[in-house]
Amino acid sequence: MKYVYFLESIDFPKETYVGLTDDLRKRLAAHNAGQSSHTAKFKPWQLVTYVAFSDEAKAVAFERYMKSSSGRAFAKKRLR
Repeated sequence: MKYVYFLESIDFPKETYVGLTDDLRKRLAAHNAGQSSHTAKFKPWQLVTYVAFSDEAKAVAFERYMKSSSGRAFAKKRLR
């Protein structure tokens, strides 16, 4: 399974992150350990929601959409 996940910074609630992984718990732990340069300065993070995909291509396409301006607007209105 591939997971598209949505994170929100606990200390900076307006900071969000969308990512793709096959091990959600391990990836969240890595974000909170500061192992990602994109998320290290806003840690700690909490998981807001995730979507599981059995098809990797669909997961990649969904992540790409969620990182677009219309995808971010959708997530803000419907997923948080």
